[in-house]
Amino acid sequence: MSGDKAVVLLSGGMDSATAAAWARARWPWVGALSVDYGQRHAFELQAARRVAESLKLSEHRVIKVDLRAFGGSALTDELAVPKNRENIGEGIPVTYVPARNTVLLALLLAYAETRGARHLVMGANVLDYSGYPDCRPDFLRAFQRVANLGTKAGREGAGFEVHAPLLHLTKAGIVCLGYQLGLAFELTFSCYDPPEEGIHCGACDACRLRRQGFAEANLPDPTRYAT
Repeated sequence: MSGDKAVVLLSGGMDSATAAAWARARWPWVGALSVDYGQRHAFELQAARRVAESLKLSEHRVIKVDLRAFGGSALTDELAVPKNRENIGEGIPVTYVPARNTVLLALLLAYAETRGARHLVMGANVLDYSGYPDCRPDFLRAFQRVANLGTKAGREGAGFEVHAPLLHLTKAGIVCLGYQLGLAFELTFSCYDPPEEGIHCGACDACRLRRQGFAEANLPDPTRYAT
């Protein structure tokens, strides 16, 4: 296992892209994993490819796992995406995908072990977020323990570290960090329910948090919103 290698979950949204830029600034070898899990649209995955190329990541893998087979979320089932919610962050919304980050981090862990990478990076955030249980510090600490108990590398003492560099940042803080790292936010895509390619709906939780972040950071927002 190498302390000079990291792998990052790259969805194509602004948070994961900022986390990838953060990793790229710290380690000489950074691989990215994007997962086509049956989400409502492919625009984020297209964005992930653009971001990986822009950041000149060492490797970018895209794999398919069909969480739509289970459904249970507005992102993987025929359920309406909530729009213009008043209290984002209160309660767990229908856009929560059951056990998604547990599944995706397990895949990232397998990727890390095969590449000899010690560091696992994701863009989880607990301040400006939609209330997901798998974006919280206790979950990430528990997963790091699982990583070191359930792998050959972990049992042999190499050890994995789970990094969530955006965990305690506001959305404005994430925007500022991304700009400092030279991230091209126009390459990212965050919307849960886009009306067409390249357009954000402007009303789902992800769009509202994205727009709020740029406004509070007082930095240019390159996003095209429908409303």
